[in-house]
Amino acid sequence: MSSSTAPSSGDAVPIPQARTLLTTFTTFLTLAVHTILYHRAIYPPEAFLLARFHNLPVRQCRHPGLCAWINDSLTQVRALLARAQLDRVCINIHQRRGLAVVERWVFDVSSFPAWVDDEAERARLAAAAAKGKGKERARPVTWEERERREQRPRRITEAERDELERGGAVNWVDVDEAMRGALRRVAYAAEKKGAAEEGCTFTIAVELKDGAQPPLGSEHWIPSQQDQQPPGSDEAFPPPSTPGDKSTTPLRTVTAGPLFFECWIEENAIPPPDKPPAHVVDFGTQDSEYP
Repeated sequence: MSSSTAPSSGDAVPIPQARTLLTTFTTFLTLAVHTILYHRAIYPPEAFLLARFHNLPVRQCRHPGLCAWINDSLTQVRALLARAQLDRVCINIHQRRGLAVVERWVFDVSSFPAWVDDEAERARLAAAAAKGKGKERARPVTWEERERREQRPRRITEAERDELERGGAVNWVDVDEAMRGALRRVAYAAEKKGAAEEGCTFTIAVELKDGAQPPLGSEHWIPSQQDQQPPGSDEAFPPPSTPGDKSTTPLRTVTAGPLFFECWIEENAIPPPDKPPAHVVDFGTQDSEYP
């Protein structure tokens, strides 16, 4: 990590570009999840295929049920991110015994502004979820196919034309390059760590900002117990590692236009078997057996 400062969250970003940025970051998180699962051997290597995204070799799980679970969970993350409610997004690796969290891949998104109108985004996400209902077992779309679809030429909107004339448009080349660099760093770190302990599983968790309303009442999220909530902190970086307790490995600080986030790995000392996993809000636990 570096001491780079986040861009002002008050910078105006046109709604079409804001949605594209959210899609770009959500795609990055999706790729990061697949990459970590592959290199940490949470699932067997034959469950993954080799694909390319923005000319970067990536691994994608080819099991439709698992792909649907990951996509569904990150759709819920995106909805919270669009409303600037999130502090961090975490990919947790759980030990088989007691489901203790032994490793967290943390993405600090606390500097993301609220780019998308709450009601409009909720309606759009609900429509997208309804459209895709019942297709969980369909053939997963590879990143090459998705990239080709996203790169199809489209007519520029009047609002985007005005932004271009004012010099306020997002530099997508910089954004794509930053995402590639961050994903490459995640892949290198995961590959270097090698296979996790046999029988490990994973969850996707979020930490909410102070004052943010938790997504309770949802069938997707599982709240953690009060004594497992992290203390509130205004620090921009994670606390120093405590010998014998937790080690922190910085990965990347990403700055690309209005996008600013940091990522690192936290490795926890293995707690006693009766100690529950320390996460904040989980999107369930995805068993390491196929759904």
